[in-house]
Amino acid sequence: MTNAYARIATRLDAAISRDLLLAVARAGIAVIFFLSGRTKVDGLLTITDSARDLFETEYRLPLVPPNIAVHAATYAEHLFPILLVLGLFTRGAAAALLGMTLVIEIFVYPDAWPTHLSWAAILLPLIARGPGTWSLDNLLGLDGTRPTHALCTGAPS
Repeated sequence: MTNAYARIATRLDAAISRDLLLAVARAGIAVIFFLSGRTKVDGLLTITDSARDLFETEYRLPLVPPNIAVHAATYAEHLFPILLVLGLFTRGAAAALLGMTLVIEIFVYPDAWPTHLSWAAILLPLIARGPGTWSLDNLLGLDGTRPTHALCTGAPS
């Protein structure tokens, strides 16, 4: 039984690449934050009155005026998910969203820790391991590693 389980685990490890896991993590967490950002706007980026009201009442943060908080959160929920999907400045975008998650957990919805923990579980590997090779960070050599794409390395394709 142990050997069969170990063989299956080895096959799964070989079949599901690190790059696929990181790409799915980037897309999965990006969707969560981007859709949240879309609930706060009309059109492209016009912040709604209801979003302003939420930040003045339910989402009140210490030291950050509601008018600044609503803009910062709304733009962050649009920009950072786009960067994650592209795999551009991935570690920074993931860190920013983790910071946003911590603020939400501590100051807005402390009882929602299971949800916030699940977001952190997706964001932490992106911060620690980066975007993977299927990313603009890799293509442009921005992640501290040598690009693996033939166009960047000068290798024949």
